[in-house]
Amino acid sequence: MKMTFKQKLIAFAAAGTLVLSGSVFAQGDKAATLEELLQMVKNSQVSETKEHRQREAQFRKQKGNQATLLKQSEAEKLAEEQRSERLENQYKEQEVLVQAKRLQLDERLGSLKELFGHLTSTAGDLRTAIDTSIVSAQMPDRTQFINDLIDKMNSETKLPSIEEIERLWYELQRETVESGKVVKFTATVSDPSGDKAEREVVRIGNYNLVSDGKYLTYDVKSASLNELPRQPAGKFLKGAISLQNSTEGFSKLGIDPTGPSGGTLMKALINSPSVSDRWHQGKLVGYIISGVGAFALLLALFRFIILSGLSSKVSRQLKSDTANTNNPLGRVLKVASDNPNADTETLELKLEEAILKEVPPIEAGLNILKIISMVAPLLGLLGTVTGMIVTFQAITIFGAGDPKTMAGGISGALVTTVLGLVVAIPTVLLHTFLNGKAKRVIHVLEEESAGLIAEKSERSSK
Repeated sequence: MKMTFKQKLIAFAAAGTLVLSGSVFAQGDKAATLEELLQMVKNSQVSETKEHRQREAQFRKQKGNQATLLKQSEAEKLAEEQRSERLENQYKEQEVLVQAKRLQLDERLGSLKELFGHLTSTAGDLRTAIDTSIVSAQMPDRTQFINDLIDKMNSETKLPSIEEIERLWYELQRETVESGKVVKFTATVSDPSGDKAEREVVRIGNYNLVSDGKYLTYDVKSASLNELPRQPAGKFLKGAISLQNSTEGFSKLGIDPTGPSGGTLMKALINSPSVSDRWHQGKLVGYIISGVGAFALLLALFRFIILSGLSSKVSRQLKSDTANTNNPLGRVLKVASDNPNADTETLELKLEEAILKEVPPIEAGLNILKIISMVAPLLGLLGTVTGMIVTFQAITIFGAGDPKTMAGGISGALVTTVLGLVVAIPTVLLHTFLNGKAKRVIHVLEEESAGLIAEKSERSSK
């Protein structure tokens, strides 16, 4: 479709309006006719021309001021350079003066300089000792004075006073004296669940803290007393209770000899896994081995009762002339008494048949014990191999940077081997004992059977 001349003119004017006269659209005015549109474009051009003239005039005015501002800046720069040079000279003069004062200070200090060096060293050692000392649980905030004293002696502009030196000596002696005392005091103690309560605490020198029969640990960073989540054995806890309840005399108590150096022995003892923890480290294979071991123990106990009863009955049968069928020997003798007219060979075959019938019930369960004694170590080896595979996979993923974690994984893997041997060794002994007991019963049956055949043969030969 072709556009008329009027339509083209309107489109051209609208495009020009979009490009040149943004203010027309900003105001939201719309031209109703072509004449109004042309008038709006003209007004916009006139307005822009006025703005351009105003901006040009303002720029020329500022250009004249720039020269004035430039002169002011150059003057300030010169003044600052002169001031900098003056301060630099003053600094050099004062540095020479400070050096002279230092020489003068060294000359006047004389042997006191060495003394202050020893004081600084002693104060540093005492600060380290107090930071790790459980005496601070009873006497907190002792390090602030020492920190201030060390800062003062390192400042080169201040000297410690006699009172401060005597205070340092007092704190050193107090730490030594308190390290040899057993005292009671009240403090806030947190139990393993996080609950806090005011409790009576017994401090045993610088070695251990106990309260209500439980051992405590002192957190140096938070200055808090916490009950150990895992306590030592019961005999040590009884000693802690006895000490807290005593008012005089001596109480037997276990203490950590590494307490003054951080209590590493107590931490190692608490962190060591118990027998139950080690058993759970065997995981699924360990549980299977334990179940097999329990089954073997119950089976051995059951077979021991059965074989003991059989042995007792067989012993009574040996002393009796009448065959009693409540025992294997009686049933074998009953076969001989039931066949008095049988020839020797027939009687021998019948007795052998009777003995063969008695053997399986006598040896029942013994083969199972034998199999368990052989399979248990293999299960333990299986658990160790799978545990080592898991450990090496963890090393592949996380690296071998933490030897503690790697050693823990290997230790857990070896638990199944221990469990397998713990099951296998007693099972072998039980199988040997019960097998010997069964063999003795069978031997009696065979011996009596051979005696009957020999007796029958002698009567036949006559």
